[in-house]
Formats: sequence, C-alpha cells, structure tokens
Amino acid sequence: MEYKRIKSKKIYEQVADSLIDMIKNGQLQPGDKLASVEQLARNFDVGRSAIREALSGLRSMGLVEMHQGEGTYIKTFDPKRFTLPVSTAFLMKHADVKELYQVRKILEVGTAGYAASYHDENDLVQMQKALDVMKEAKGNDVMAESADTEFHLAIAQATHMELLINLMGSVSDLMSETIRETRRLLLYSEDRANVLFEEHQLIFQAIKNRQSDKARNYMYDHLEKVEKLLFKNLEID
Repeated sequence: MEYKRIKSKKIYEQVADSLIDMIKNGQLQPGDKLASVEQLARNFDVGRSAIREALSGLRSMGLVEMHQGEGTYIKTFDPKRFTLPVSTAFLMKHADVKELYQVRKILEVGTAGYAASYHDENDLVQMQKALDVMKEAKGNDVMAESADTEFHLAIAQATHMELLINLMGSVSDLMSETIRETRRLLLYSEDRANVLFEEHQLIFQAIKNRQSDKARNYMYDHLEKVEKLLFKNLEID
C-alpha cells in the first residue's frame, strides 16, 4: 500500500483559499474591489509577493480581474470553479511560464537576427503598426497585449522562413496567454509600460538597420528582463 506524502500549503495558497472562502460565503461579491496589495498584506500578515501570487492564481482561475491603475475586482463566477485545487492552478501556470520563456529565447533570439538580415519594407510596416498600437494602447490591456503578440509574430514573418513561421504560429496561442498574464502582473505591480515599449522599439530599430547582433541581443535582454521581473514578483525559483 502506498501513501501520498502530505505537503503543507504555501503561504500564497493559504491566502488564495481564504479569499475563495470569502467569495463562497458572500463576504466578497462580484464587482467588489479588493483592498490594495499593501493593505491585503497587512490584513493577512504576509509579504506583498504572497498577495501578488495569490491574486495571479485567482485571476488564472477566472475569479478576479485586474485593472491597471484601478485595482483588483471580483468577477462573476461559476460555482463549479471552487472544485479546482488552488495549488494545481498555480503549478500549471508557473510551469507554463518557465518553459515558454525558455522556448521563446530559443526561437525568438535567433529569429530577430534573421529578421534583421532578410526583412523587406512590408515587414517593417507590420512591425511599426504593432508598435504604434502598443504606444497608443497604454491603459488598454487587451489592445496592448494583442499588439505585443503581433509585434513578435511580425518579426517571425520577416525571416521569410516558412518552417520558423509555422513554429512560431504553433506556440502563438500559448505565447499570447503568457504575454497577457505577464503584462498584467508587471504593469499592475509597477509602471512598466514605457520600459516595455522602449525595449520593443530597440529591437525594431536594430532589425530596421539590419544589425543582426544587436537585434539578437536586444531580444534576449527583453525576454530575460521580463522573465526575471515576473519570477521576482511571483517568487518562482
């Protein structure tokens, strides 16, 4: 007979469970605004990173939504969601993020270099369009996230390598999901909109000027910075 090892819950899981209980018993209603991260940290007597990770997990479960500059709100929810184990949702999300960023580095760093060498004018137009939308969309999460994804896919198109384009396309849905989650967490926790735009602008200029080495370096630096900031906020090892 085999016995499963009993594991103690992590702090962020306990916070998430507590918030879920408050939703279940009616203390928190759809549309209610949660207290700030700082206030929740004081209320639960935990660190702010634990609060951010708990909120990120609840968001991935569809229980809360975050609005930049406004705060976190309880969403209209399906009671069936409460049967989902909180830890599973967190672990799946973390595993997806960690693995996808490794895949993105493998694919996109080289892709940026090839795009610098083989792009044409139409490719630059598509990249510039995505950048323009990204710049104008500050504060509009959906538009900014879509433009971010389109920019990276436009770089792949600029290589004119069908196999590479297909590879990027095959992970585009997961990439879009991760871009959405990372942008919302990072922009919610600190003002990163301008920095993110500037990082994309540097990549674009290097590609436009056919500077392959710089394009690769800027892409790597961009992905590395976002990954580190994300993992720092979520305390992922």
